[in-house]
Amino acid sequence: MHSYTYTAVDPAGRERRGSVRAPGPEEARQTLGARRLFVVKIEAGTPANDGAPLVSRGALRRRKLTPKQLTLFTRQLATLVQVSPLEEALRTAAYQTEKERVRAILLNVHSGVVEGRRLSEALAREEASFPPLYRAMISAGEASGTLPQILDRVADLQERQAQVRSKVMTALAYPTVLALVAMFVVLALMIFVVPKVVEQFEHVGQQLPLLTRAVIGLSAFLVAWWWALAGALALAIVALIQAMRREPSRLRIDTMLLKLPLLGRLIRDLHAARIARTLSTMVASRLPLLDGLKLTVETVHNRALRAASQQIAEAVRTGGSLSGALRRSGVFPPLLVYLAASGEAAGKLDVMLERAADYLEREFDGFTAAALSLLEPLIIIIMGAVVALIVLSILLPILQLNTIAGGVG
Repeated sequence: MHSYTYTAVDPAGRERRGSVRAPGPEEARQTLGARRLFVVKIEAGTPANDGAPLVSRGALRRRKLTPKQLTLFTRQLATLVQVSPLEEALRTAAYQTEKERVRAILLNVHSGVVEGRRLSEALAREEASFPPLYRAMISAGEASGTLPQILDRVADLQERQAQVRSKVMTALAYPTVLALVAMFVVLALMIFVVPKVVEQFEHVGQQLPLLTRAVIGLSAFLVAWWWALAGALALAIVALIQAMRREPSRLRIDTMLLKLPLLGRLIRDLHAARIARTLSTMVASRLPLLDGLKLTVETVHNRALRAASQQIAEAVRTGGSLSGALRRSGVFPPLLVYLAASGEAAGKLDVMLERAADYLEREFDGFTAAALSLLEPLIIIIMGAVVALIVLSILLPILQLNTIAGGVG
């Protein structure tokens, strides 16, 4: 089998470009003729050993769309398919991007559609960019004849998930930077400033205050052993990364995170909101609930919650209800369980799951806003207290010397 690139004209007089696989050029022309395409030009490409065109192999194999690029493409395609054929919409979306890597990925999908494949099958040629959950929803839209509506739902889902990711990053960025700056300032004072000041008290002949002696001892330790502390920190990070790559260790760590007082609730609600919104979109897309659960499991990063989701999928497979399985898992918020039960009873599971996701995301927004309003001043207060202790440890010997000198005078 060889790959041939072609330029052709369809019955409507529009130019078509793409690639086709065939044993020879005549067979390629026959294949295109069967698609009612009049061949203007056809050129031989390279052998197609793995059944995929050249653009999907080589260096591009390890590349994929970022979440932001996938979201933008989905929204563009959802808009374009309402006013133009799918093949033309894909080509337009591909040439809208300024990045060659993104254009190559989208043109590869476009070529698959031109060759006669369904969109979900063409997306599978770039499976690194289009995950199974994404392709399953597109396939459901094609099967039900509601692809434009499904693309709109998928675009809404992608945009909402992008908003949640942005809020998480925003919530973590400022406190993290503030904490790192505070640690850097304190370490700089202890390693560079305190030793210079200590030199002034070496020949005092008086016992220094306890606080001063403690700060001097800690400073001397940091100056002498900073390299050992840095090495130990690096080893701890490497050990943590290795532990996160092993499933048993990852499961224990994720289970421990869920048990933390505030962080555990935050992680649980955030994952529950994502699962609820994804399932809502899939149920609304007429996908079977069991298939939706199986595909959603792969989107859960916390291993404890993933294990619970797998148990829920197994319970539904054996004939149980979604709400009952959620209740027995014991790790999802009661609100999600209640609304899922209400949705099953009323036959509006997708609507109730979407409302649960909305509520949990609002709870997340309120919780993070309140936590940040307390965390930021707390970091500043702690930093101020540490710096004040260091300054006080320097001032106490000076005040002591002044008192001695005044008594002698």
